[in-house]
Amino acid sequence: MGKCMIIGCGGVASVAIHKCCQNSEAFEGIMIASRTKLKCDALKEKLQPTTKTVIETAQVNADNVDELIALINSYKPDVVLNLALPYQDLTIMDACLATKTSYVDTANYEPLDTAKFEYKWQWAYRERYEKAGITALLGSGFDPGVTGVFSAYAQKHEFDEINYIDILDCNGGDHGYPFATNFNPEINIREVSAKGSYIEDGKWVETEPMEIKRVYNFKGVGEKDMYLLHHEELESLALNIKGIKRIRFFMTFGQSYLTHLKCLENVGMTSIEPIDFEGKKIVPLQFLKAVLPDPASLGPRTVGKTNIGCIFRGKKDGKDKNYYLYNICDHQESYKEVGSQAVSYTTGVPAMIGAMLVMNGTWNKKGVYNIEEFDPDPFMDALNKWGLPWQEDFDPVLVD
Repeated sequence: MGKCMIIGCGGVASVAIHKCCQNSEAFEGIMIASRTKLKCDALKEKLQPTTKTVIETAQVNADNVDELIALINSYKPDVVLNLALPYQDLTIMDACLATKTSYVDTANYEPLDTAKFEYKWQWAYRERYEKAGITALLGSGFDPGVTGVFSAYAQKHEFDEINYIDILDCNGGDHGYPFATNFNPEINIREVSAKGSYIEDGKWVETEPMEIKRVYNFKGVGEKDMYLLHHEELESLALNIKGIKRIRFFMTFGQSYLTHLKCLENVGMTSIEPIDFEGKKIVPLQFLKAVLPDPASLGPRTVGKTNIGCIFRGKKDGKDKNYYLYNICDHQESYKEVGSQAVSYTTGVPAMIGAMLVMNGTWNKKGVYNIEEFDPDPFMDALNKWGLPWQEDFDPVLVD
């Protein structure tokens, strides 16, 4: 039993909070803290009658280290689960360090003013976290997150060495809008409009945005166009999985999404450079976020399934081996259970599991670690128990 402070109250946080409340054997108490306390209070009002987990709420500005420290000291959680924005990772890590509280997140830090995400800023905390005797678990969502756990599981149980990993993220959901993003539009559009990259022979290979396209037939979804993107877990998996020659990340996009995105890009709406508008400075991408549908509102209208997983190629007992681990999640089933669509569900469930394993001491290494550096087995068991059952394929179609 333990207490967890959850910072953030968006779509992913809502799922994680629902799951903590279902798992009151592990979570005796949670505090939901966000800039907008009303959202936290509404969730508490809805969930408190359904759970033994004691829910508290608070207002906090996650950009302000002193405010975070004061709140952590008053609540004294066993772990802080950061489900705020990636721009706020470092202030929350600072507050956890000052209060000697373990830390879990789902996405790596990126500075607000450059669309560049990498682990160097968070890895720089390693020695300080070790000295403080606390754990930082980085990337406990789905990708990064489950994809890292899948890789650690494949390494532990299926291979002597893994040479190639292709991470395939397919969202076969349809929300009926001409253009909307399934998670925070600002983060989503920054990711998609950035240059692609993959790791080969220990080096980053850069591609133009959406330059590399493949078609893949996904179980439960069907045939989809997918594009090579830069993604953060490539950086840590390349270091932590033995024998790696190449890692790539692909995500599916429909033609309508890409056409709209190209048009918005062409007219400057995806820019993160501030412009002067009627005497004020505004960032076009932040304005675009304000006019697009809120991802949290897509739940009731999204139908279809996601299929996310990893195809591994490597050696076992001197022989070549291929292996595919994946999860299929249904948008409408997710919505019925927790009021959110599958993109939030597939991130929120692993966030709860990571927080639980750090909180109860199952994962107990002092310092800053990526998720694939821990024993995957308890996490894999928990995925089956808490709503993201995994499937295996020992003869998968490979991506060329």
